[in-house]
Amino acid sequence: MIYFLIPVFNEEDHIPALARELTAFPDMAQKFYVFSDDGSTDGTVRLIAEYFPSGTFMILGDGKNYGPGHAFNTGFEWILQHSSSPDDAVVTMEADGTSDIGILRDMIQVGRLGYGLVLASVYAQGGGFDRTSLLRKLVSFAANMLFRLFFDLKVLTLSSFFRVYSMPVLREIKNRYGGTIIGEPGFISMLEILVKAIRCKAKIIEIPMKLHSSKRKGKSKMKVMRTGFSYVRFLINPVK
Repeated sequence: MIYFLIPVFNEEDHIPALARELTAFPDMAQKFYVFSDDGSTDGTVRLIAEYFPSGTFMILGDGKNYGPGHAFNTGFEWILQHSSSPDDAVVTMEADGTSDIGILRDMIQVGRLGYGLVLASVYAQGGGFDRTSLLRKLVSFAANMLFRLFFDLKVLTLSSFFRVYSMPVLREIKNRYGGTIIGEPGFISMLEILVKAIRCKAKIIEIPMKLHSSKRKGKSKMKVMRTGFSYVRFLINPVK
């Protein structure tokens, strides 16, 4: 089984295109879509039920807005409770169309070679951005360099949502960290779970990806200042 874990927050403009892409994805295995709703106030939930076939999806959430980290953790917990095979995989991705579905087949196949975590990387050779401001590129690059040096990380991309996790790695993280897969509520949660996977000796590989920012409708939901403060706090109190 391949579980698609997708956090959503006011994504009604993206759901139709997302459904077309995902339902057209080749049937390499059974697919199930887990949408973790982070308090959407638009038609996101209604459109998910309209565009995805009945019986192929679950919508989680209590109607409150906590942040993407909380949404991811809620989804991971649900999947771990319902997964019945160590061969299952979890694909995490954005709902806004910026993830390149075209490389997903390769990511899944590489994961089956024994990798516990496959990262879609804009910094790997062949990856990049199709439309992003120079300032955002510089900030992203500088933050990546700082955290790679601080944590002695060998991977290039630290915060991308687009990943493939093996079920054993997720269970190992949960067991090692007192039943908590992700504790950070915000966007830094992707760095948190990556560091935890590395601490658990997960085998990790990166696949080059072009980030399709031009497919996003409206502005990114990431609050730059709030995210910046959370990164500083994470440096002061890192994952052990």
